[in-house]
Amino acid sequence: MLTHELIPATEADSKWLMVVLHGLGDSMEGYRWFPEAMDLPWLNYLLVNAPDEYHGGYSWYDFMEDPAPGVKRSREALFELLDAQREAGFSAGQIFQFGFSQGCLMTMEVAMRYPHKLAGCIGVSGYVHEPEAALEELSPAAKDQEILFTLGTFDPIIPPGKVRGQLNLLQADGGLQIEAKEFAKDHTIAGEDELSLIRDFITARRTSD
Repeated sequence: MLTHELIPATEADSKWLMVVLHGLGDSMEGYRWFPEAMDLPWLNYLLVNAPDEYHGGYSWYDFMEDPAPGVKRSREALFELLDAQREAGFSAGQIFQFGFSQGCLMTMEVAMRYPHKLAGCIGVSGYVHEPEAALEELSPAAKDQEILFTLGTFDPIIPPGKVRGQLNLLQADGGLQIEAKEFAKDHTIAGEDELSLIRDFITARRTSD
């Protein structure tokens, strides 16, 4: 069971939702600035804590040992969370999935394996867990899922070359719809330039609904 908190949209009765996943050692507290910065009054936000405690924050999986069991466990928990949001009145087509770093990896897990097409998936400064294996286990919705993936050319934690190769594989062999964008940044969100890209991605999918 994942702990989470809903930050309601300022626009009454809106059924658009963004599920927000933090990075390693962070928590939902690290993203309380996000709704105001995004400035989308029609969007609700569900801030989520990862399941494992880690140095004052939380983690989605154990990156020091074998990450696979933690990734699978967290993926299943996120599927349950998304199902619960759908039951609460947020349709899959109005839910965005967002994640940073470890949260980005989990967002890609959702994009590739969740059986329902979401409004969009946004991964920032992360990578993909075992992309070759994921290609063998894509959900029926995966090829229709629209994905925005950003990475930093100066990221000291996640080598951009490795990530480019993963994304190219998923696009070429899996047919996934990935819009990849690189920023001259390290392991962070590149201020308003990157927020603007994310905002435009979200707004375009609301317009086309």
